[in-house]
Amino acid sequence: MRKRAIKGEYLRHMQIVEHAESLTPLHGCALVATMGALHAGHASLIKQAASDGRPVVVSLFVNPTQFSKGEDFSKYPRTLEADRELCQSAGAAAIFIPSVQDMYPYGVDAANAEAIQLQLPLVATQPKLEDAQRPTHFAGVCQVVAKLFDMCQPAAANFGEKDFQQLRVIQEMVRREGARWKKLVVHACPTIRESDGLAMSSRNRYLQANQRENARGLSRALAAAQECARADMDIAAAESEMLRVLARHQLLVEYAVIRAPDTLLPIENFEPKLKSGARALIAARLDGVRLIDNASCDGAISDRGG
Repeated sequence: MRKRAIKGEYLRHMQIVEHAESLTPLHGCALVATMGALHAGHASLIKQAASDGRPVVVSLFVNPTQFSKGEDFSKYPRTLEADRELCQSAGAAAIFIPSVQDMYPYGVDAANAEAIQLQLPLVATQPKLEDAQRPTHFAGVCQVVAKLFDMCQPAAANFGEKDFQQLRVIQEMVRREGARWKKLVVHACPTIRESDGLAMSSRNRYLQANQRENARGLSRALAAAQECARADMDIAAAESEMLRVLARHQLLVEYAVIRAPDTLLPIENFEPKLKSGARALIAARLDGVRLIDNASCDGAISDRGG
C-alpha cells in the first residue's frame, strides 16, 4: 500500500529526485536519459514515452566520461529551471538528478579508466563516424546509460534518431545484455526539426543569427541524398552531392556518408545503388560549432526555402 501511495504522489506531482533509492516506486517506468539543456526535441521524447501509459523519468546528468579530449565539460549548458518546466509540461513523473559522486563514487579518473575497459558493441567501434571523431565518447555513453538503467530499472527507454549512431549503440548494448535488463525496450523517436529544417540540438544555441542559413546546409545535404535515392543514383554520386551542398554552405565536413542502417558500415555490393532504408549521416563544423544530422534515404526532409 505504501509503495502504491508513493507512486501515486509521483504521478500527481512531478518530483525532483537526487538518489536512486527514491525511484523504487517508479521501477518499470519509461526513461528519457538526457544531459539537460532540454528543447522541444526532448519534450517529444517525454510525450511519446508518456503515451504508453508508464510514468516517465527524465534523467539530467552532464556525464564527464563521455566528453572527449578537447571538449569542455564545464561549458556544457546547465539550465535546470527551464528543464524542470519543460519536463513538467511534457508530462514527466520525475526528474532524476544524480550527483557525480553518486554516479562515480571512486571519482571521475577511476570512472574514465573503467570506461575504456568496456567491451563495446561493434557499431560503437567499426563505422569510423562518431567513434573516429570522438574516440572515447561511446565508452562513456555506454557506461552512464548502463548505470541509469540499473538505477531506474525502466521497462522502456526513449532515444532520439538525431544521434543515430548513439541510438544504435544503445540498442545493441541492451540486446547484448538482455539478461541484465529483462524486457527493456529501446524506442527510436524521430528527429524533431526547427521550421527551417535544422535538427533541434542543445548546440543550436551557440549559433549566431547570421549562421543559421549556413547551418541549414546539413538538412539540405540530407535532402539532396534523398533526391539522389529517388533518381536511382549510386552511393558515391550521392555522397559527392552531399559534400557539394555542405561546401556551398561553408561547412567544415568531418563525414558525410551513406551507410547500412543496422551496422552503419559502408554498403558494399557489385552495383552500389542506394537501397531503401540506407542512412545518410553528417557531422560538420560551423565556426567551431559542431553539428550532426542524419536521415533515411527513403524519407523526406522538410526544409523551407529550398
